[in-house]
Amino acid sequence: MPELKARNVGPSGIEIAYERFGAPGAPPVLLITGAGAQMINWPEGFCQALVDRGLHVIRFDTRDSGRSTHFPDAPVPDFPAALAGDLSTASYSLSDLAADTVGLLDALGLDGVHLVGTSMGAMIAQMVAIEYPDRALSLTSMMSTTGEPGVGEADFSVFAGLGGPPQDREAFVEWQVRALRLAAAAGSAFDAAAAAERSGRVFDRGYDALGMQRQALAVIATGDRTARLRSLRLPTLVMHGAADVVCDASGGRATAAAVPGAELVILEGMGHALPQELWPELATRIAALVHRAEGCPSR
Repeated sequence: MPELKARNVGPSGIEIAYERFGAPGAPPVLLITGAGAQMINWPEGFCQALVDRGLHVIRFDTRDSGRSTHFPDAPVPDFPAALAGDLSTASYSLSDLAADTVGLLDALGLDGVHLVGTSMGAMIAQMVAIEYPDRALSLTSMMSTTGEPGVGEADFSVFAGLGGPPQDREAFVEWQVRALRLAAAAGSAFDAAAAAERSGRVFDRGYDALGMQRQALAVIATGDRTARLRSLRLPTLVMHGAADVVCDASGGRATAAAVPGAELVILEGMGHALPQELWPELATRIAALVHRAEGCPSR
């Protein structure tokens, strides 16, 4: 399926780039990626693994990423001020990103969808389930957290020598590959060639360092979702890597503890990434949840 674009999406009237895989009549699964990432960060092979398990897959660029609408005239995020309680430089919150997501569902004519998110994308998925419960058929929250202080924190020491993203394409690709390698579990298989190829595509499609910061500030502006997560009543799967240095596994445990009836899976040898060797297990678990929610036998 070629890359498409929905226009005048949601309350903000933005443009959203998206792609679809698989039979349109199969249960729809919406993949939501994390801060600074693009829809192509959901590998095509992983999307195909979901399709092979009887699902219709949609992936998209969130606002401020890839080929969706960017906000270059927005205030430059001030993180120290935000952490001190001054949110004046926050351009939007996770609620706005959830409204974008539901706007995309409207544009695609989907009354409900199975939500699958990683990192910040899982936070957006959580907010869709909280604020638009009739549109969420199931929730898979991966490598993410609840916003509660003290859980799901990053080990910033791992990235201390990385620096900011370069402006030059070749240097950016090298920087991105180093960042992805650091985020992956130590000792796990890492396909540097595939990471470099995808990083080049990310650069070409419109990498936006300030956009990533605006997204990250949206997380801070939203705050702790724990109490609201306790209100959810839908099939929920929480998966987290035991070796995640970007979002500690305590975030996954807190998410599963907050959502009534949620299943928690902690995966050894997984960091803040989707390693190819785990695609079959991840896809099988997601498909099992979806088919259970659909009232169908797991395929």
